[in-house]
Amino acid sequence: MLGFGRSKPAIDSLVEAHYAALYRYAYRLCGSSQDAEDLTQETFCLAQKKLFQLREDARAKSWLFTILRNAYLHRLRASKQEKQVSLEAVGELSERGPEPLPAVDSAHLQKALNELPEAFRTPIVLFYFEDFSYKDIVEQMNVPLGTVMSRLARAKAFLRQRLAEPAELMGKTNQGEG
Repeated sequence: MLGFGRSKPAIDSLVEAHYAALYRYAYRLCGSSQDAEDLTQETFCLAQKKLFQLREDARAKSWLFTILRNAYLHRLRASKQEKQVSLEAVGELSERGPEPLPAVDSAHLQKALNELPEAFRTPIVLFYFEDFSYKDIVEQMNVPLGTVMSRLARAKAFLRQRLAEPAELMGKTNQGEG
């Protein structure tokens, strides 16, 4: 018998154990505290309905992250508001070693993360903010290891470029002002 069972105390245990991590993940995906709260709440509502699917208590965190990511993707498809940023604009990965990232404030970082397409944002958030292993990300995203590694490298190059820019220039386009 699973420790979480199918009762209200079971979902309460999941909320208590994983709310903070899920909220952080949702915030990094959405970029808005209100959207992150809504997405986290939606995740636990869906989890309560699907609690019977959780076979091993040890997999609860990964299972909840999968539910949250799927709910987030569903919202993106429904709203069709995902920003498309070409990572080709970053250019080829540098042959020299990586340059250290400058110190940035969290708002600047979040703005840069929001510019990444979801397929690149998710592995960055899982790897660097939630300490997921490559293997866990492969399972979470259902893509090959090479794809995860490539997306991480390209997303890091994009973020390195964006974070090197002053915060006030990020997200602005040429507006013809001189």
